[in-house]
Amino acid sequence: MEGFEGASSAEGVLDLSRLNLNSQSLDTISEKRRKDTRQLYLSYNRMTILPESICLFSSLEFLDISNNTLSVICEDITRLTKLKTLIAKNNRLTEFSLPKEFGSLQLEVLNFSGNRFEEVPSQCLQLLKLQSLSLGGNRLKSIPAEIESLTSLELLYLGGNQISSIPAELANLPLLSYLVLCDNRIQSIPPTLNRLHSLRSLSLHNNLLTYLPREILSLVQLQELSLRGNPLVVRFIKDMTYDPPSLLELAGRTVKSRNLLYSHKDLPSHLVNYLDMASKCPNPKCAECTSPCSSNPQSDADSDDDNSVPADRLQRVLLG
Repeated sequence: MEGFEGASSAEGVLDLSRLNLNSQSLDTISEKRRKDTRQLYLSYNRMTILPESICLFSSLEFLDISNNTLSVICEDITRLTKLKTLIAKNNRLTEFSLPKEFGSLQLEVLNFSGNRFEEVPSQCLQLLKLQSLSLGGNRLKSIPAEIESLTSLELLYLGGNQISSIPAELANLPLLSYLVLCDNRIQSIPPTLNRLHSLRSLSLHNNLLTYLPREILSLVQLQELSLRGNPLVVRFIKDMTYDPPSLLELAGRTVKSRNLLYSHKDLPSHLVNYLDMASKCPNPKCAECTSPCSSNPQSDADSDDDNSVPADRLQRVLLG
């Protein structure tokens, strides 16, 4: 490759990664090579600004500019009319780094993870063909309601930010299959997310969730639900702590399960009362209980709150 010792290429692919290039280095590439390149790799170099000469790669469909020190993406990138994938991880980009007309691109995959965005750039919300958007490991504090405009979105990765709430408008993404919101500060999930009928994976670990809305369990396509590291799971595990039955209860179960007859003539009155109360236990969780229910009625009432899902109902999701 002219001018680049160590550069590698294949049919339509130009790999210039890890060559210590700066923002002027692309100027020495031949016109023919630029025109023939469909995939361009510029990761792990020394670029601080995406060079204007990028627009000369007129056939470009895939561009990887990750792991540089980019703080600005030039206006000329909007002339790449065939560009479908832009990977710009681990740079110094902010919401002020993008050209005004960035939203005119026909991108399907955009990865801005590991940058310095404090809000989702408005230009990104204009990419109506976008299928995958990654903004993990930034400084986002919120998800804009305008996210609903990205109706082609299938994957949304927002893990590792400072997001505290989820807008109801997120439920208006009909094709969304993978939603990653882990490692944030989210305290609640809007019940409207049950409208995400295509959702297959929901990552919510390491947040501040204390409950899930019952509606989440109606997501029939959901295969993965990650909740570790939330107060909700701590309570759930505590509820699962095994409390072995006493010898008295085991003996009582045997009497009841085998329908053995007993009366005050056979047993002391306190044992008869103990066995009699087994069939009158009001706790639905104690189907085989032979002792008076020891659970707190108020606690059970709290777990049936309309805004929460009791821990025992979460078991099939958490352990599935």
